[in-house]
Amino acid sequence: MEASLKHLKELFGLEDKDIRTYSPLTLAYIGDAIYELIIRSVLVEKGNMQVNKLHQRASRLVKASAQSAIIEKLKDSLTEEEMAVYKRGRNAKSYTMAKNATMSDYRRATGFEALMGYLYLTEQWDRMLELIKTGIEEGETNGR
Repeated sequence: MEASLKHLKELFGLEDKDIRTYSPLTLAYIGDAIYELIIRSVLVEKGNMQVNKLHQRASRLVKASAQSAIIEKLKDSLTEEEMAVYKRGRNAKSYTMAKNATMSDYRRATGFEALMGYLYLTEQWDRMLELIKTGIEEGETNGR
């Protein structure tokens, strides 16, 4: 399998789009899915277990409060460009909110997801994985 979005675009007949034209909520939409897929992949690769336990572990890492905590730990290591994408996502006006999340956690989580979506769509996968790994490790060492 060719590891690029170019292959996907060719296969499905999709045109290249200017990433700067994507709304931050669109970036967050794809970023949410990519982040969850990465978390699920990591958990599955750590070993076979009951699906309910996998779901519980994944939920702890993908909920808004966890994403909010991760981005707070990562802020100092973001580039100027990454910070701008995060802020666009955080400040986007969403008409929904996650249950069991504060508004501030939800907004920071949306910014985090927008950043993940941006890194994915610009094929900066190594950077995306580095940030996720750092964020998860920071959370584990801080008792989350």
